[in-house]
Amino acid sequence: MKIGLYFGSFNPIHIGHLVIANQMVENSDLDQIWFVVTPHNPFKKKSTLLDNHQRLEMVYLATKDYDTLKESDIEFNLPQPNYTVNTLAYLTEKYPDKDFSLIMGEDNLKSFHKWKNYQVILDNHHIYVYPRISTGTIETQFDNHAKIHHVEAPIMEISSTLIRNSIKAGKNIKPLLPEHVWAYLDDMNFYR
Repeated sequence: MKIGLYFGSFNPIHIGHLVIANQMVENSDLDQIWFVVTPHNPFKKKSTLLDNHQRLEMVYLATKDYDTLKESDIEFNLPQPNYTVNTLAYLTEKYPDKDFSLIMGEDNLKSFHKWKNYQVILDNHHIYVYPRISTGTIETQFDNHAKIHHVEAPIMEISSTLIRNSIKAGKNIKPLLPEHVWAYLDDMNFYR
């Protein structure tokens, strides 16, 4: 089984995440997409994150009605800060019957050469890339690479930051969130 790993803080998960994941599974050879909720991204302030399990719950609520999308807390028990290369090694050992690939936006591919042990990742895993509006260029070493696959998907300019700021400002952002996630956020008074 081919699993695409979609890493993120998902603070909160929104319809843009679901659209991208669904496009990936429907328009590639991936069988499932696992939303890997990251407990702490070294590039983000930890103070802005909701509790790990609250974010995992939102991902569960957003994906529970889809057979091909699922939540994953695999990084919760790995040493922090964690790096993608370590998570991939752990998953490959834990699930030897599954073939793990990465899902990333074009913006991340542009900085992929700066990732810890990026060459190890590329040697052992495929990468599925979706379009993003961003500046900069993709390293020439990644042009026409056999393990990097560009998948057509709508360009989603929805961000979790926009959602958090809009909620704080009292704006109605309900259409940007899966119904169950909106109900959970509203009930818990998150981001207000």
